[in-house]
Amino acid sequence: MTRRDKANYYLDIAETVAERGTCLRRNFGAIIVKNDQIVSTGYVGAPRGRQNCSDLGYCTREKLNIPRGQRYELCRSVHAEMNAIIHASRVDMLGATLYLVGREVSDGGYVQNASPCSMCARLIINAGISTVVVRDTRDTYRVYDVNEAWVEQDESLNGLSNY
Repeated sequence: MTRRDKANYYLDIAETVAERGTCLRRNFGAIIVKNDQIVSTGYVGAPRGRQNCSDLGYCTREKLNIPRGQRYELCRSVHAEMNAIIHASRVDMLGATLYLVGREVSDGGYVQNASPCSMCARLIINAGISTVVVRDTRDTYRVYDVNEAWVEQDESLNGLSNY
């Protein structure tokens, strides 16, 4: 028996969390882990009390043909990373790792080159999360050191986003 490595174990859990997502375009699942304990989970969905895109039967950004990574203010949903952060205390997130998995609704494939948007990156920084692990395939992933990737490489200084 081959034991699954720990990063993929947590990514598998984040992938299961993504199944609760209500976006008609892409669903992400996020979990925050500290000291081998899951602190919080989050998935894509409208704010509490509002209708989800899956309830409405359409995605505004899709309807308007808005490219990936643009005009997030038109999206009904709260991102998975945001929801995971909202549901955890900062003390539990200091030095923690966030695991993130995205799936395309259209074909079920993994979101290519997925990474937190610039707003989520800012929340991750302020939450005190130190590492972000993003799934690329069933067995491969990328690891971001938050300080190196998003604090020292501050995209807001030049108006360009790396996300």
